[in-house]
Amino acid sequence: MVVSTAAFKASLSDAAPAAALAPPLAALWWAAKGDWDKAHKIVQDETTREAAWVHAYLHRVEGDLGNAGYWYRQAGQPMAKDSLETEWERIASALIEDGKA
Repeated sequence: MVVSTAAFKASLSDAAPAAALAPPLAALWWAAKGDWDKAHKIVQDETTREAAWVHAYLHRVEGDLGNAGYWYRQAGQPMAKDSLETEWERIASALIEDGKA
């Protein structure tokens, strides 16, 4: 998985604890670190549109398109048709721009 937003990439250092991030960004942080189970647990009980969008993305990466579609609908987002890297960039950029960092 490629992380290309500079602000999010900088937050991946061990000096930036995921606990200081809003749940959707914390989930992306753990996914980038390779802990997909923890990433899912963070967003599974969240009810925000942003958390649903991240949860959809996590399922999409894992190839679970049925669950991805469900979470995209919960987020009010269309099923992503672009690359996973582009989707990651779009989600991370939107969360950072919306002040979710």
